[in-house]
Amino acid sequence: DPPPVQLIVQFLEQASKPSVNEQNQVQPPPDNKRNRILKLLALKVAAHLKWDLDVLEKSLSVPVLNMLLNELLCISKVPPGTKHVDVDLSSLPPTTAMAILLYNRWAIRTIVQSSFPVKQVKPGPPQLNVMNHIQQEKELTENILKVLKEQAADSILVLEGALKLNKDLYVHTIRTLDLLAMEPGMVNGETESSTAGLKISAEEIQCQVCYDLGAIYFQQGSTNAAVHEKAKEKFFKTKELIAKNGSSSLHFTIDEERLAGYCQACEVLTSSSDDASQQATPYSQIHSCMKSGKYQDLVKIFLEDNLTLSLPEQFRQSVLRELFQKAQQGNDALDEVCFKVCVCNTVCDVLQGRIIDIQFCQLFLKPSKEKIDFLLEVCSGSINLENASEELKRRMAAFLKNLCLGMEDLQFVFMISSHELFIKLLKDDERKLLIDQMRKRSPRINLCTKPVTSFYDIPASASVNIGQLEHQLILSVDPWRIRQILIELHGMTSERQFWTISSKWEVPNVYGNVILGIKDNLTRDLVYILMAKGLHCSAIKDFVHAKQLFAACLELVTEFSPKLRQVMLNEMLLLDIYTHEAGAGASGERPPSDLISRVRGYLEMRVPDIPLRQVIAEECVAFLLNWCENEYLTMQVPLPLVQTNPYVKLGQLLAATCKELPGPKESRRTAKDLWEVVVQICSVSNQHKRGSDGRVSLIKHRESTLGIMYRYFMGILFFFFPLQEPLVLTTILSLFVKLHNVREDIVNDIAAEHISIWPSSIPNLQSVDFEAVAITVKELVSYALTINANNHFWLIIQADIYFATNQYSAALHYYLQAGAVCSDFFNKMVPPDVYTDQVIKRMIKCCSLLNCHTQVAILCQFLREVDYKTAFKALQEQNSHDAMDSYYEYIWDVTILEYLTYLHHKRGETDKRQIAIKAIGQTELNASNPEEVLQLAAQRRKKKFLQAMAKLYF
Repeated sequence: DPPPVQLIVQFLEQASKPSVNEQNQVQPPPDNKRNRILKLLALKVAAHLKWDLDVLEKSLSVPVLNMLLNELLCISKVPPGTKHVDVDLSSLPPTTAMAILLYNRWAIRTIVQSSFPVKQVKPGPPQLNVMNHIQQEKELTENILKVLKEQAADSILVLEGALKLNKDLYVHTIRTLDLLAMEPGMVNGETESSTAGLKISAEEIQCQVCYDLGAIYFQQGSTNAAVHEKAKEKFFKTKELIAKNGSSSLHFTIDEERLAGYCQACEVLTSSSDDASQQATPYSQIHSCMKSGKYQDLVKIFLEDNLTLSLPEQFRQSVLRELFQKAQQGNDALDEVCFKVCVCNTVCDVLQGRIIDIQFCQLFLKPSKEKIDFLLEVCSGSINLENASEELKRRMAAFLKNLCLGMEDLQFVFMISSHELFIKLLKDDERKLLIDQMRKRSPRINLCTKPVTSFYDIPASASVNIGQLEHQLILSVDPWRIRQILIELHGMTSERQFWTISSKWEVPNVYGNVILGIKDNLTRDLVYILMAKGLHCSAIKDFVHAKQLFAACLELVTEFSPKLRQVMLNEMLLLDIYTHEAGAGASGERPPSDLISRVRGYLEMRVPDIPLRQVIAEECVAFLLNWCENEYLTMQVPLPLVQTNPYVKLGQLLAATCKELPGPKESRRTAKDLWEVVVQICSVSNQHKRGSDGRVSLIKHRESTLGIMYRYFMGILFFFFPLQEPLVLTTILSLFVKLHNVREDIVNDIAAEHISIWPSSIPNLQSVDFEAVAITVKELVSYALTINANNHFWLIIQADIYFATNQYSAALHYYLQAGAVCSDFFNKMVPPDVYTDQVIKRMIKCCSLLNCHTQVAILCQFLREVDYKTAFKALQEQNSHDAMDSYYEYIWDVTILEYLTYLHHKRGETDKRQIAIKAIGQTELNASNPEEVLQLAAQRRKKKFLQAMAKLYF
C-alpha cells in the first residue's frame, strides 16, 4: 500500500487532470462529483496526518501542497480572491481561521526553505517525458514562489495578527470534513461551532507562529540588518513558550537544535560594537573578525578555545568551510589562515576523541618547518599538562606519535620528537622505540622492513573525492581547471551526468537540445558547463570571466561542430556588446568599427539550421539605434533582411522616424508606417503562433507589408529596454502615449514631446489592447528615467500617469521634479513649454484633492489668465491641510490678497487678516510700479513657493 502522503498526490493529480471535449480541445478539469470526492479524500489524508506541515513539506512538492491548502481554504469557506490580511481572524469560525493560519505559515516557510541550497538528485537515464515533467514542475514551483514572495508582507501581517488572538482554534478532522461534504440540509451547524475539529491551544499556535515569523525575519535580515532584532524577539519567545509548556505537549513539533542555532546566530548578529559582554563571547568576536578580515585574531580565538572547548564542532567546521570558499574564489592570502584554523580544529578533535578530518590530512601531505612549528604551538597551547586528565594526555601522545609515523622526512620527525611537549607526554622507552622504527623506514638504510601504515596514509573514499571535486567544479570559473576536474570525475565514474549537478547552470532550450545531442559524455558536460557558466558571468556583468569561458568553449566546439561554433560566435558578439555598453559606451565613447561590422554581419547572416536566441537580434538592432547608425538602418540594410527579420524592420522604421523628426509634417510617412506596425503589435489577435521552442511567432504567416510581427505587449518591452539613445526613447514614448490617448473613454490625456507626428485615430479601435498599452507606457517611462532621471519631458509623462491613476501626491512630486531639473531648483524661470497651462491646472487639481486649498489659490496665479473663480472657491474652504496663512507671502496678485482680507474680516479672524494686509502693503506689489518690477516680484514669489513645495513633496 502507498504511504498516506502519496495518496494525497494521487488524489489531487486525478482531480486536476484536464478533460478533452468532442472537438479534441483541452478543457480545465470539470467541477463534478468525482473530482470533489477526490479532493475531499486528499484533505482527509492530510487531516489523518493532523495537518503537520513538517510531514507534508518533506513528502509533497510545492505545487501539490499549494493545491491542497487552497482546497482547505475553499472547504473552510474562505472566499476565493479574498486578501487574508483584510480578514479579521477573531470574527471567523475557528476552523476557518486555522485554515488561513496554516496557509500563511506554509507560505513563509516555503519562502525560507527556497533560500536554502538544495542538493541535486542524481538523474537517471535521460527520458524526454520525464525531463518535460520535471521542467514543468520546476516552472510551476518558480511561479508559485514568485507569488508567495510578492504576498510575503501580507502573510507576515496575518501571522502577526494571529499572535494577538490569544484563543484556542480548531483544525479540520476526517469527521468535520465529512460533515462539510454533506448536503446543506443535512448539516446541523456543528462545523461552525467552537468545538468542531481537533483543538489546537493558543500557546501551541503562538509557539509555532513565533518560530515561523522568526525564520522569515532571519532570512530578510540578510538585506536588512535591523530585522534581526525582530527575529531574535520571536525566537526567544518560542524558546520561552517551549520551556513553559514543554515540547512534548506541542501538536506541531519544533526542531529545538535549529531553534538553538537561530537564537545563537541572532545574539551574534544583533550585538552592538560597544556591548562589552557580547563582544566577550567567541561567537561575536569570530563574526566581527570574519566581517572585518582580521584573520590572525580569528586564529587566536580558535587557539584559546582549544582550552575552554566552548565552540561546537559544527560551528568550527562552518567557519573553516567559509574560509575555504573565500580562498577558492581567488584570495590566496587565506591559504595560510585555512591551514591554521584546520590545525586548531584537528587538535580540538583529538582532545575530544573524534576522528581527524580528511582536510587536515590533505593539507599535511607536504609538511614544512613552518607548518610543524605552528602545529606544535597549537598542541602546547591546547593542553595544560598540570591539570589535564590521563585520557587527554594519552590522546595527545597518540596523535603526535602517529604524526611521526606518517612522515617520510626524518628532519620533521626529530622536530616533533625533540619538542618539550613530546618529551613530557611519551616515556623514554616509547620515544626510543618510535625513533628506531622511523630509522628503519628511512630510505638511507637498506632494510626490507615495510613502512608502518598510519591513519594519514589511508586515501579518501571515492565518494568523498567525487563530492569535493563537484564542489570545486561548481565554484570554479577557470575553463582549464573545469576541464581538468571533469577529466578526473569521468575517470572515477562513467555513470554520472555532471552537467546536472547544479540547478544554477541554465542553457537556453534552443542550445540545450544541440549540446545534449553530443555523444561523448565528457565533451557534452564540458560544453554545457562552459556555456552555462559563461552566460551566468555575463548576466552578473563579470565580462572578463565570461569571455574566457566562451573563448574556451569556442575553441572546443570548433573541432567537431560548425553549428555550435556559430552559436559561440553569436554569444561572444552579444558579450562584446554588453562589455562596450557597460564600459566605454557608458561614457559616450563610440564602439569600434569592427564591432559595428560584426553586428551588421550577424543581422545579415543566412546560415541554415543555426539555433538563434531572440535576445541577440534585439540587442543588435538596439545597439545600432543607440549609436545612431540610422543611415545603415534606413538606406543600406538589405531588403530581404528587412522582410524576414521583424526587429530590423522595426529598427528601420524607428531610425527613419527619428531622422525625419525635425522635418515638415508631409515628410512623416515613416512615422505613419511605424504607428501602424505598433498598433498591430498591440492589437488582440488569434494569429499568434508558437514555434518549436515555445515562443510566440514574430512574423505573420499571411503576406502583408506592415504585418511584420505579432508580439504580446511584454514581449515588445524586451526589445525597447536595451535602447538608450534619448531621441529614440522619446519617439517610442510619444508613440505609445498617443496610442494611449486615442482611447475613446480616456479622461486625462498624457502629454509627450513630438506627439503631433502620429495619427489621431485608429480604424479598428476595439481591437487594440489598451490595458497592454497602459502597462507599456508605465514600463517604458520607468525605464527611460533610469537612463536619464533629469529629462523633464519624461518626468511630465510620469506625473501625468500618476495623475490619470488618481495618485495625486506622486503626480505633484514628478511635476515639481520636472520643473526643478530644468530651472536649477527653481532659481531660474521654468520654461513655459514645461509648465504649460495644462500642467498647472493638473497641479491645481492635485492640491485641491489633497485638501491643500491655499496652494490651489497660489497656483491659480501661475496660469496665463489668473483663475479667480477657482482661487476664491479654494480660499473659502476652512478644512485645509496645508500651511494656510504661512503661504500668504507667496501671493503676488493683489485681488486675491484683497479677497483674503475681506474673508478673514468676515470670519472675525483678526490675526490672519493682519498677515494678508501685511502682504498687500509690500511696496513691490504696488499697481503703479513698472511692469518689470511687478514681474520680478511675481518671479521671486514663484521661486520661493515652488522651492517650499519641492521640500514638501520630495
